[in-house]
Amino acid sequence: MFSFIKSWFMPAATIKTAGELATKFGLELRGDANTPVRGVAPIADAKPGELAFYSTERNSNAFKILPIDVLRNTRASVILVQPEHISDAPNGATLLVTDSPRGNIVKILGEIYAEPPRRGISRHATIERGVFMRKRKTVYVGQYATIESGTVLEVDVKIYPGAFIGRNVTIGRGTVIGHGAHIENATIGADCIIHPGAVIGKDGFGYTRQDGHNVFIPHTGRVVLGNRVSVGANTCIDRGALTDTIIGDGTKIDNLCQIAHGAVVGRECFLASGVGLTGGVKIGDRALLAGQVGVANGVKIGNDVEIGAKSGVFRDIPDGERQMGFPAAPGTEFWRHYAWLKKNAK
Repeated sequence: MFSFIKSWFMPAATIKTAGELATKFGLELRGDANTPVRGVAPIADAKPGELAFYSTERNSNAFKILPIDVLRNTRASVILVQPEHISDAPNGATLLVTDSPRGNIVKILGEIYAEPPRRGISRHATIERGVFMRKRKTVYVGQYATIESGTVLEVDVKIYPGAFIGRNVTIGRGTVIGHGAHIENATIGADCIIHPGAVIGKDGFGYTRQDGHNVFIPHTGRVVLGNRVSVGANTCIDRGALTDTIIGDGTKIDNLCQIAHGAVVGRECFLASGVGLTGGVKIGDRALLAGQVGVANGVKIGNDVEIGAKSGVFRDIPDGERQMGFPAAPGTEFWRHYAWLKKNAK
C-alpha cells in the first residue's frame, strides 16, 4: 500500500529499453537490448527494472568513489559502467559501456523523466494586444499569468501560472518561466530556466545623496540573459542604471541570490545560494562563488576563479585564483592566518 501511495508523488518515468538508450546516446551495449528501464536509482538501492551507474570519474573533489562491491552486488537490471569495470558487473545485467557514466546519466535522466509537453493558453491568463508569439501553438501560458504588450515569445516557451511578463520583454526559444516569476526590462535567451519567485529587471538599489536627502537614480538599462541560464527561486537580478546587467551563456544562479544593477557575469559560472553582487561587479568565465559570498562595488573577478563560502571580496581577483575569508585572500594565506590565530588565541 505504501509503495502504491508513494508512486503518486514520484516523478513518472517513460519506459525505455536498454537498446533505445544505447542508440540515442551512442553507448556500447552488452547484454539484452530489450531489457526495459522503468526508472533510475542509486546503484546501492536499485531494484530489478531500474538503471544505475558506477563510475570512478573524479571531475571534482565533491564526487565520492564507491567501493567496487557496490557494483558487484547491485540488483539493477541495466548498469552504466566504464570499460574497465565490465568484469565486475553482476551476471545477467545489461551493460551500457561509456568512458563517462556521470555525463551520460544526466542525459538518461532527462530522457526518462522528461516532463510531458505542455501546450495551450489558459483562458484565465491575461495577454494584452501587441504580444508577439513566434509559433502560438507551441507556447504554454498557465492560468493567471500576465503578459503585457510588446513582449516577444519564441517557439516552445512555457510560462507557468501566476507569472508576470512586463512590456517589451523578449523570451527565447524553449525557455521556462516558473510560477510567480516577475520579469520586466529584460531579454532572455534560449533554453533558460527561471524558477518560481525570481524577479528580473526591476530597478536596482541606485541612490545618490543631494541636499541631505537620498535621491533615486532613474534606471534605463535592461537585464540580458544569455542562452541556457538558470535563475534560482527568489533570486533578484536588477536592471542596469545606464548600462545593462548581463549574465553569460550557461551560467547557473542558485536560489536567493542578489545581482545588482550593471553587474556582468561571464559564461558557465556557478553562483551558489546567498551570493550578493553589488553594482558594477564584473566576473569572468567559469567562476565559482560558493554560498553567501559578497562582492563589493566595481570589483573585477577573473576567469576560472573559485571563492569560498561566506567570503567578502573587496579587491580585484586575477584569473585562476582560489580565495576565501573576510576579506577574501588566497587560500594559503587565509589558512596561514587562521593557524596563527588559533595558536596564539588566549
